[in-house]
Parts: sequence; structure tokens; C-alpha cells
Amino acid sequence: MTADQLRRSLSIFKTFLKFGCFTFGGGWSIVAQMQKEYVEKRHWLTDEELLDYTSVGRSTPGLMIGNTSVLFGYHAAGIPGALAAIFGITIPPVLIMLLVVYIYDLVRDNLYVSRAMIGVRAAVVPIIISALVKLFKSGLKDVFCFLVAAAALGLCMFTRMNNALIVLLGAIAGLCWQEVQNRHDLS
Repeated sequence: MTADQLRRSLSIFKTFLKFGCFTFGGGWSIVAQMQKEYVEKRHWLTDEELLDYTSVGRSTPGLMIGNTSVLFGYHAAGIPGALAAIFGITIPPVLIMLLVVYIYDLVRDNLYVSRAMIGVRAAVVPIIISALVKLFKSGLKDVFCFLVAAAALGLCMFTRMNNALIVLLGAIAGLCWQEVQNRHDLS
């Protein structure tokens, strides 16, 4: 492991530990934090790369944010970075869940806890929408992309098709479109 990999891995671990402690709302809110930290602030990756990692993370087995974290960590610092990201993002929720399980019966019916969670959920929605808007701009660049996105949305909403199959169909459509473009350019 190089000194740069070690430095980056420690930085990734600390940042993902923070994400794991303070980001509510699931994987998409963590993607929003990654976008802000690693695209806008540090410039370690682009919106397109984050969208690619999120797409692959969403379409592979396991939790989307765990998969996305590993892909990003590997991109930024190799295997040590991947391990730093996954441990950083998972340690806080595991510890918090252990605490919640331990005290659940004490707070389950508490009005203050219930109201606080309503506020947390309401505050998370704009964070997720903000990341969605930024990723939307990066991912849909032309009419073809909008058509594929519309078809994928239709398949998600109106069929029981597996998400991985929808992503695979999107990839096939992209390859076919590229072949059409190549043949058009040759003529």
C-alpha cells in the first residue's frame, strides 16, 4: 500500500464514518452526501462516475449504498479504499441499531421520538431530491437517454420485472444505439 493510498483510505474511512453516523434516509441520501463531498468539494470523481457507481451498486446483489461505497473506495484508493469505505459506512449503523434494539421497548410509544422521526423524514426528502436533480442532469444528455429512462420507469412502475434486468436492457439499448450511430457515421 502506498502512502497516498493510506492517506486517502483514512480520509475515506473518516468521511464514510460521518456519513454512517449522520445521514438518515437510506442509500440515496448518502449518495447526495457523496456527491457534495467527492464531486463538488474534493473533485475525486465526476457526477457521471458517481451515477455509474450508483447504477452498478443498485443493480448488483446487496445493499445499494454498500456496493456504491466499495466501488467509490476502490476508485479512490484501491482495495484499502474499498475496505475503508465499507467499514466506515457500516460501523455506525450497526452500533446504532444495536442500541435501538436494546432500548426499543422503552421508546417505541414515546410521542417525542415519533414526532422527531417525522421531522427527520421530512428533512431528508429535499436532500434526496437535490441529489436526484444533479444526477438527472448528468445521466440524461440526449433524446435517446430520455427514451430509455422513460421505458425503464414504465417497466419499474407497471411490471414486476427485476431491476437488474431493466438495467441490463438499458445497457443493451445503449450498445445498439451506439452501433446505429457508428454505422450512420460510416455512411
